[in-house]
Amino acid sequence: MQTHRHIHDLPEDVRGAAIAVGNFDGVHRGHRAVIGEAGRIAKSLGVPWAVLTFEPHPRNVFAPQTPPFRLTPFHAKAREIAGLGVDHLVVQRFSVDFSRIEAEDFVRRIVIDGLGAKHVVCGYDFVFGHDRRGDGEMLLHMGKDNGFGFTCVSQVRDGENEGYSSTRARNCLRNADPRGATHVLGRPFEIEGRVRTGDRRGRTIGFPTANLALNSYVRPANGVYAVRVGMEENGETVWRPGVANIGHRPTFAGADVILEAHLFDFAGDLYGRRVRVALVDFLRPERKFDGIAELKAQIAEDCEQARIILVRA
Repeated sequence: MQTHRHIHDLPEDVRGAAIAVGNFDGVHRGHRAVIGEAGRIAKSLGVPWAVLTFEPHPRNVFAPQTPPFRLTPFHAKAREIAGLGVDHLVVQRFSVDFSRIEAEDFVRRIVIDGLGAKHVVCGYDFVFGHDRRGDGEMLLHMGKDNGFGFTCVSQVRDGENEGYSSTRARNCLRNADPRGATHVLGRPFEIEGRVRTGDRRGRTIGFPTANLALNSYVRPANGVYAVRVGMEENGETVWRPGVANIGHRPTFAGADVILEAHLFDFAGDLYGRRVRVALVDFLRPERKFDGIAELKAQIAEDCEQARIILVRA
């Protein structure tokens, strides 16, 4: 997949694409239905398959003080979209000035002049332009007048008739339900980052950990999780089982919320390496222990429980 950071002066092999448009935070099952529909249309028309997304997320622009909420920061979002087989990812920078573009001008400047789109696909709830005036109805009518097709994808629902959404996935994570988030996303929720040097206290008690900052990721419920940790080896991601704590480390009077992952049966050096930590199941809430001996006993119990869960998962 090729990534294009500017909407204007796109290469000719991008123009004329069937393109899915949206924020796509999470790239959940509903998003994949929208992107997949663009792929099916691209194949039938013999044109490129593309995705247009917006960065930073509008909420970061309009409400920068709100708590972190991203399911897939850009690097993770791009990886998931690439995994679907998309040919081109086009990234439009979102800003206050961009948000003030009238909806009709958005269609003319972005869809027609910038992308030269052959067909546009969006979800049922996609809106755009100043005061969010643009919607699927506008794309349909302007497409008829300007030579591009349009498809609106209805909400995708599960067997319980509940729609897949980024909000639903976030709520699952905040409520200590990573399995629920997996159901919405179609894969376990991951936190990705570079392993940073911590206080190395885990090594002294026999449970060395890889520490990650959560940065812009939504904050899952504090507590202990059965996880799989992925790292690149020889060009492929290798996944290893483990257990992780997300929280403040109250036994040691920690302040910031961090993720500490302990990998089973692994003795390598992870400092400075980029890893992906997939949350598989929730084991217990975070709590303060009376001493190191009690903490070690509980971690050993957590590890045993996580091993059983991961074998079955």
